[in-house]
Amino acid sequence: MQIGFAVPVSGAWATPANQVEVARRAEDLGYHSLWTLQRLLNPADSTDLTYRDVPDPLVTLAYLAGLTERIRLGVAIVNLPFVAPPLLAKQAATLDHVSGGRLDLGLGTGWMPAEFAAAGTPMARRGARADEFLAVLRTLWTDEVSEFHGEFYDFPPVVMEPKPVQKPGPPVLLGGGAEGALRRAGRLAAGWVSSSRADLGDLGRSIGIVREAAEQAGRDPGALRFVCRGAVRIHADAASAPDRPPLTGTIGQVRDDFGLLAEQGVTELFVDLNFDARLTGPDADPAASMDRAREALEAFAPKP
Repeated sequence: MQIGFAVPVSGAWATPANQVEVARRAEDLGYHSLWTLQRLLNPADSTDLTYRDVPDPLVTLAYLAGLTERIRLGVAIVNLPFVAPPLLAKQAATLDHVSGGRLDLGLGTGWMPAEFAAAGTPMARRGARADEFLAVLRTLWTDEVSEFHGEFYDFPPVVMEPKPVQKPGPPVLLGGGAEGALRRAGRLAAGWVSSSRADLGDLGRSIGIVREAAEQAGRDPGALRFVCRGAVRIHADAASAPDRPPLTGTIGQVRDDFGLLAEQGVTELFVDLNFDARLTGPDADPAASMDRAREALEAFAPKP
């Protein structure tokens, strides 16, 4: 199982300087990948403080691409209903060039009504829209001349250049926990990425559905990637709790939990501290949050 690390992307510690420090140290330590997330906006009356001061994920990755050399760059996820597919195709292809072919593109269908309203996109038929969106990406990235006529997207013969460095394009990892989303990942994507809200004890079931859908579509399930967003919370006071959630507790306990995920079929895990309110909440000290990130980087670094 490959190990990645999420850069600071939520809260007061999510500064460019801190992102660069984490990115460079992760590369030095041999981590496989760096990760960001997307949050366009929050409802004004929301009491959920999980997503505060979240920068654009693709701009962040482009910045980090210029300051790293080898580590892969992933976003989990961009919500595809919020953008036109040619725009995202161009952004992803450009980022693939900027990074020298290191982009992993996670895509999802969104869930927050306020974001859909602000983006001017209806929430209905998100799954059908996703199917067309992925088909548009494929033709723009691979065909010399692209033309598409669907329910949601319709355009005449066009040419998009430059094509991505990676062929046939950056690996597309689909998010979502509903059965339809899991089967879409098996049919159409390079793999699946779990959300911060996923039941880490039940990932094997979701992975099984993705693999089954791939096999039914005539694809090789063994070629798929299964990426777990590891919402790590290093809390010593949770160490002895009888209902300790996976990836919460001491550094040793969290590290031991990695094996439980690998046994379920996870091929890649990235450590994400952005869901720990002690690091990202309104009362968090950014300097202390970075101290915890430095500790975690060293503790969870892949073994040579």
